Amino acid sequence: MSWNVLITARTFAVVGKPAIEFLKAKGCQVTLPPKWGPLKGDELLEQLEGRDAVLCSPDAYDASVFAASQASRLKILSRWGVGYDSINIADATHAGIPVAYTPGLLDDAVADYAFALLLTLARRTHSVHQTMREGGWKTEWGVDMCGKTLGIIGCGRIGRAVAKRASGFDMKCLAYDVQPHPDAQAMGVEFVDLETLLQKSDFVTIHAALTDANQGMMGEAELKQMRPTALLVNTARGGHVQESALMEALKQGVIAGAALDAYVQEPLPKDHPYRTTPNLLMSPHQASSSLETGERISMAAAEAIVDLMEGRTPGLLVNPEVLDQPQLRASKPAPRNS
Repeated sequence: MSWNVLITARTFAVVGKPAIEFLKAKGCQVTLPPKWGPLKGDELLEQLEGRDAVLCSPDAYDASVFAASQASRLKILSRWGVGYDSINIADATHAGIPVAYTPGLLDDAVADYAFALLLTLARRTHSVHQTMREGGWKTEWGVDMCGKTLGIIGCGRIGRAVAKRASGFDMKCLAYDVQPHPDAQAMGVEFVDLETLLQKSDFVTIHAALTDANQGMMGEAELKQMRPTALLVNTARGGHVQESALMEALKQGVIAGAALDAYVQEPLPKDHPYRTTPNLLMSPHQASSSLETGERISMAAAEAIVDLMEGRTPGLLVNPEVLDQPQLRASKPAPRNS
């Protein structure tokens, strides 16, 4: 048996060659779309015709997609990366489609990048670089990170990796998480409520998964709870931050600066007001974009598809319960330990 695999994850243009070769060696037909994802609506349905699996970017999947005739052969979604908020998991489960993802593989890459953004903001390296590019020579005074307090919103695997890096700067780490992790506490991370974290932190970094409960969690009231000298970094999801509130806070000096690697709409429109907002450092959702990490994630996402195709249970599923349900579209796989 061989499957037709659609790849919409744009990362494959750079780091996907080994994974594509692996899929082909397993007998899969690999299809690359004329346009990389994220895809949605008719644009997505057009590409799903005749596909057994999708190695996907944050494409928009819900009941209407799963029920469409174009998706009748679809048996698995394998998400490149850790976020799966673009997929309605309940709808996927109801349709009999497992959703695989790759948590744990990008933790260090994202933590490195988040810390790089923190350092860049703190020492103004992005600003003086631009001045030098323009022919100038002007010193800017930044702030120390050593000995300061770092607030971590979402202290899962990536948040703990950030805390580990902060320990090298003798930083005190506060964290807010609905499920405090004992490993973080063992590292000396102190769990507090969100208000306390915002009030006491010199730097705040967001690493939470996006849910209905925390959508827009950083709004006007929360930003005003931060110190006027504080810096905010978001490498998680754009939906955590209310855009208008952040822009106003930066314009009015409510906080000293922010760095964003995630946005509500991606790619960020050319005319988005973020692009002219003062004291805002932006990057194009590339926190996980290290070559070595990218190749590992690509291969893991491909392996999940091959596992199901060959009758094995994929290693990391968001909805493993679907494997025991009669509507499962693929043949029921054997447990991984068999």
